[in-house]
Amino acid sequence: MSLLALGINHNTASVALRERVAFGPDCIDRALRELVKQPGVSEAVIVSTCNRTELYCSLEQGNAEQVLRWLQAFHQLDASEVISAIYQHQDEEAVRHLMRVACGLDSLVLGEPQILGQIKQSYAHAQQAEAVKGALERLFQKSFSVAKRVRTDTEIGASAVSVAFAAVSLARRIFSDLSQTKVLLVGAGETIELVARHLREQNVTQMMVANRTLQRAQLLAEEFGAQVMTLEEIPDYLHEADIVISSTASPLPIIGKGMVERALKARRSKPMFLVDIAVPRDIEAEVDELSDAYLYTVDDLQGIIEQNLETRKKAAAEAELIVHEERDDFMGWYRSQHSVDLIRDYRHQSQQVADEELQRALLALAQGENAEQALKAMAHRLTNKLIHAPTQALRQAAAQGDSHKLSQLRQVLGLSSES
Repeated sequence: MSLLALGINHNTASVALRERVAFGPDCIDRALRELVKQPGVSEAVIVSTCNRTELYCSLEQGNAEQVLRWLQAFHQLDASEVISAIYQHQDEEAVRHLMRVACGLDSLVLGEPQILGQIKQSYAHAQQAEAVKGALERLFQKSFSVAKRVRTDTEIGASAVSVAFAAVSLARRIFSDLSQTKVLLVGAGETIELVARHLREQNVTQMMVANRTLQRAQLLAEEFGAQVMTLEEIPDYLHEADIVISSTASPLPIIGKGMVERALKARRSKPMFLVDIAVPRDIEAEVDELSDAYLYTVDDLQGIIEQNLETRKKAAAEAELIVHEERDDFMGWYRSQHSVDLIRDYRHQSQQVADEELQRALLALAQGENAEQALKAMAHRLTNKLIHAPTQALRQAAAQGDSHKLSQLRQVLGLSSES
């Protein structure tokens, strides 16, 4: 019995290859059912995200090559296409790898929290497909608790390391409770979408989305319950915004000093927080000259990100120690499972010997043999049979001069001191 982690990720494979090896929602259940039917595979979980595809298996027999051949066949890939990108870990290294992935220590963005949710979803798929039930099930549950401990005991997730996250984190410093603010998002691209997600996590419910084309803005607005407007309409609604976060591809500024000055006047000088994460700038630099406008640019955010990345690196070192400790704890349990069958067989064998001798003694008593003699004979035979194998092992170790084995046998047999 062994544990296997096999896959590719952003460090080993191109986007094109990761796309070909990915398991989408339409095929994940079929893939799990097929994988656990492979010879020697008793359990399986498939983790497939934009940055990685990994197969976690519990193997009763066989090896990684069988699992790799299945992966190639499922996606109709030649061995030459994936062999250089594939990595594999077994037993304690597989355990360590999964724990590191769950904690965000193996992510493109160090410490990012999304991967844990993706792993939990992958585990849920495996449960639904009845592909996980034993050691692998316990490993994933353990990894979830390790990730939670790392988040609780270290600062790995506390610092912003993406522009979108940094923008929202900065806003949170200005406004203690973002749920009470109204936010204007200018643009509707990937960065603004990510900003909107971070805002929703902070319980922001009042959002406005301004974009050059309403169609794209509408898609974003539907997801977040936001109000939609064109860029030309921004002057009419700017005064309503406590926070403005802008990220477009416009070659010229969209929000000028005069526009913000008029909005502040309508707000009766109530402060406005603006974050310009566009290059070239969306908001005129002169806006920062206004007393009640607080403007931050992508350069300001980059300084925060670099500082926070150092914080995360220090936290990652602490997280690695936690992973090391938790891996050893799991492996202690895992190795103990290997002895379960051995203990059961040993007990069964000993009980068989005892039953045979008991029946022999009872038969002797039934035939009129003296009870004391029958019990003594039974005890003698039972002792000889039970100590036969250990005695042979002791003699062999002594004959070979194997002091280490003799010491181990002494410990196993409970002999406290040498005679």
